Amino acid sequence: MTRIDRRKTLTLVAGIAATAWGGASPLAWAQTPAAPAPQRPGAAPSAAKAPRLAGTLRIVIPANPGGGWDQTGRALGAALVAVGAAEQVEYENIGGKGGTIGLAKYAEKYSNDPNTLLMGGMVMVGAVALQKPAVDMTQVQPLARLTSDYLVAAVAASSPIKTGKDLADAMRADLKAMPVAGGSAGGVDHMYAGVLARAAKASPEALVYKPFAGGAEVVEAVVSGNAAVGLSGYSEFADAIAAGKLRAVGVSSRRAAFGIPALRDQGVDAVMANWRGVFTGKGVLPARTAEMLAAIDAAARHESWARTLKQNRWEPSWLTGKDLTEFMELDLTTARVMVYLLKLKA
Repeated sequence: MTRIDRRKTLTLVAGIAATAWGGASPLAWAQTPAAPAPQRPGAAPSAAKAPRLAGTLRIVIPANPGGGWDQTGRALGAALVAVGAAEQVEYENIGGKGGTIGLAKYAEKYSNDPNTLLMGGMVMVGAVALQKPAVDMTQVQPLARLTSDYLVAAVAASSPIKTGKDLADAMRADLKAMPVAGGSAGGVDHMYAGVLARAAKASPEALVYKPFAGGAEVVEAVVSGNAAVGLSGYSEFADAIAAGKLRAVGVSSRRAAFGIPALRDQGVDAVMANWRGVFTGKGVLPARTAEMLAAIDAAARHESWARTLKQNRWEPSWLTGKDLTEFMELDLTTARVMVYLLKLKA
C-alpha cells in the first residue's frame, strides 16, 4: 500500500482523539471522509457492457449468510451476471472474527485465482486492527469501494428506552447493565459502541460488548433480552423494526435517515458510517484486475444494483485506484487509534 500523508493522518487522528475523549467535534471516519467521495462519470444506472470474465465467477463472503457483506456480495454477483461478466456466480460464506477467518482462507486458497473475488470493508479493517492476525489486508488487492451504510441503534419494543437521549442516560448511569450486541469484535459496530459510551460520558472500560456473526443474531439478542441495545446497518434491522420487534432510537448519520432521528440531533454527538468493497487476490495480474474493475464498474451502473441500493438504503460510495489505497491506509490507522483510545478488547 502507498505511504499516506503524515499531515492528513495526524489531523484525522487528532479529530478522533478529541471525539473519543469527549471533545465537541463529531467523529469524521469511514464513510464520513474529509472530502466527498469522487463520482465517476455516468454513475446513473445504465446498460454498460462488461468484459466477460468467466463462465463461472466465485465471490467469497467472509461472513455468515444474511448480513451486510452477504447482501452486498450477492447483489454484486447478480449485477455481474446481468451485465454479461459471467453466466453464473457461486458464493462461498466463511464467517467469523470480523472477516479475518475468511480473509486468511481466501489468501491461502485464491490468491492467484483470476475468477474469485472477496467482499470486505470497514468491519474487516477494524478486526485486523484489534486482532492483529497473521494474514491482514496487505494480502489482497482492493478493487472498489461500493457502498456506505449508517448504523442504527435499536432496542426491544418493550424497552423503557424511547430515544437516543434515554439511551445515553442509561449508558451513563450503568454501562455494565447495558450490554451492546453488534457484529464481530473490532468491527464498526464494536467501535461505535465505544464511541457511544464516550458520547454518553460513560467509561468505555465498562462496556459489555456481545459480538455476533450476523444481523439476525443481533436482533435475537436484543429481542430476547440478552442485550439491551443492538447496533447494525438499517438493512439488517429493517424487518424487525417493521414487525414491531425492535424500536430504532437513533442513527449514526449527521442528520435523520431512514425515518430515524440522528443521535447527534438528540445530543449524542457520535457520527460514524460503515463501508463495503470488493477485493481480489494479491497474485492476480494487473491486466486481469483491470478487467475485473471494468466488470464491477459496469455492474455498479446496472439497474439491478441501483434497485439494491434503494431497497437497502445504502449510499453509493464508489472509490478505486490510488484514492482507495490511500483511504484504506487512513482507515487502518484510524482503526488502530480507536482500538487504543477506546480500550477495545478482542
